[in-house]
Amino acid sequence: MAVDAGFLNLNLLALSPPGWGGVLLEGFAASLQLAVGGFSLGLMIGIAGAFGKLYGGPILRDLLEVYTTVIRAVPELVLILLLYYAGTDAVNALLGLVGLPRVDISGLAAGIFVIGVVQGAYQTEVLRGAIKAVPPGQIEAARAYGMSPLKTLRRITLPAMLPYAIPGLSNLWLIATKDTAL
Repeated sequence: MAVDAGFLNLNLLALSPPGWGGVLLEGFAASLQLAVGGFSLGLMIGIAGAFGKLYGGPILRDLLEVYTTVIRAVPELVLILLLYYAGTDAVNALLGLVGLPRVDISGLAAGIFVIGVVQGAYQTEVLRGAIKAVPPGQIEAARAYGMSPLKTLRRITLPAMLPYAIPGLSNLWLIATKDTAL
């Protein structure tokens, strides 16, 4: 059985020109950097946001509610355009007021920041729901044993919330990897 030579032209995947293998690997590495960086930043924002919404004061809770509602309502592409172009102009205007030279923000850093801000809004809600899913009797038992709030968080709340948080966080990881194309 004869195989068409054009069908199996593996030279196109070579790492050096005329192949596209090196370019594809660079794109994969950049996508991975964006996804991991954005998801990690989002996780930090999400943890802080979830605890702020649950245990913060009324002003902090209202600000976080506005943040999560607005960010989740605006498409990611619009946020990328706004934060990259308007954000760069705002940073340079502030630097100009202080008398510092202008800076050029890299696309990678801006992408990680935007994906992190978007992921932070979604992860805030996922983690808040997971914390609220922990049975209150477990936290009461920890208090009855005299555990400090930090020890209760570390030994009771975080391990008990993980089964509730992991499915939502894994979905958000998939979204972060898809958002790298933007």
